[in-house]
Amino acid sequence: MSSGVDHLTDPAYDEGIEFEQGHREMKVNLTPDQKAFIRQAVRSGRFRREEDAVEEALSLWEERERTRAEILAAVDRAEDSLGRGEGRTITGKSMRELAESIKQRGRAAFPAN
Repeated sequence: MSSGVDHLTDPAYDEGIEFEQGHREMKVNLTPDQKAFIRQAVRSGRFRREEDAVEEALSLWEERERTRAEILAAVDRAEDSLGRGEGRTITGKSMRELAESIKQRGRAAFPAN
């Protein structure tokens, strides 16, 4: 059950966050396997510092979350479209017709020499 507090944006929620040289830092506990994974990436030369590995991981997570949000928005738009009666019934015949239409457009766009 949610407490109703948004721990990411609530300035009163600073547990585990330290202030150092004007920067907000967050202490995060990693599992032994996660620590070993990061250290191996640094030892192998993949990253110069442990912080670089964590920054890369967070970047990839952000990208994945943006993609997820885009997909969810597309699903919402599709559901809204269906709700307005704009959907199509897909049958074997409609798929063959679609395939033929695509072939014709392709032939028109790229005529044979």
